[in-house]
Amino acid sequence: MKLIKDAVDSDASSYVTKGLGAPASAIVRSDEQFKALYSRIKQNEVAPSMVNLSESVRRKIDYEQQLGSHPDFKHLKGTEEIEEHYIVSAFIDIKGSTNLFKRFDKQTVFLITNTILKAGIHTMLVFGGYVHRLQGDGIFVYFGDKNMSEKEAVKMALSAVSVFTHFVKTDLKEYLESVGIEYIGIRTGVDLGYQEHVIWGNSGIGEISEVTTCSLHTSLASKMQSSADKNGVVVGAHIRNEIENGEDYFTPVAARKGEKDRYIYIDSDKKFYYTQYDFLWAKFLKTLDFIALNQYGKPVFKIKDIARPISDSSLRPIAIKSTPYFGKKL
Repeated sequence: MKLIKDAVDSDASSYVTKGLGAPASAIVRSDEQFKALYSRIKQNEVAPSMVNLSESVRRKIDYEQQLGSHPDFKHLKGTEEIEEHYIVSAFIDIKGSTNLFKRFDKQTVFLITNTILKAGIHTMLVFGGYVHRLQGDGIFVYFGDKNMSEKEAVKMALSAVSVFTHFVKTDLKEYLESVGIEYIGIRTGVDLGYQEHVIWGNSGIGEISEVTTCSLHTSLASKMQSSADKNGVVVGAHIRNEIENGEDYFTPVAARKGEKDRYIYIDSDKKFYYTQYDFLWAKFLKTLDFIALNQYGKPVFKIKDIARPISDSSLRPIAIKSTPYFGKKL
């Protein structure tokens, strides 16, 4: 978030709004300034609390991951082979970024949106997501692999989107407003395709290709995103079915938008009606093992405890005024 502030502060409009006198046309961010800011986006660094979080969910942050290359299926690249395997698909789209061009130059908008995307990518990596594609201001992510059950993949996906949505709705919103940026939010769609519903294979020709999935439920994830409210998450019935006590965390979209939006997909010939649900992510977030509530009822990450042996040095800050304990050692 410091990077966003620095990008805004170096934009010409900031000089004007702060009343520094110089006309906007006379203020130009140097190439060196832009490159210095941009290089900070590309650094593979996360806060220690996020490292602790990744350890608590037993997933290593994999910076070696390649865009569009799920490690369990990359062997299909350039071949005519296909495989059937379940996958959880999540599509996250940033909303409100277009209006940034009304206030800032294109470099500042680039820095802001890329920083938010970086935060999203980091969050997905913490929970073992495989970033498949960046689409404009959107992130398309797979969850699950050949060593993980569908139920666990669903939990990871919902945990990831809950954490990121909370960040955007609270911390990021407050921070952006503090530097004069109008409200930005995200909308998310998530769905699960079981093994019999998904084909993995190479799509395209030669190097103009990628290993991806062909599945109704992959397509529905991005479609459900458009059904979500700002900072909302919409999921398919398969997702709901994998969560214990699902009735506590999901409500039909129809309850919010009307009966016409109950089903995200209908195949009348097959009598298949697929329901979409609003995911109550804020309620779900509070149930996760790595989340605690502070004195204001706000979710916070639990700090990982580090056991230290008791010694004179560790007791000194407590016993420094108790000379009988240390005797003449003081």
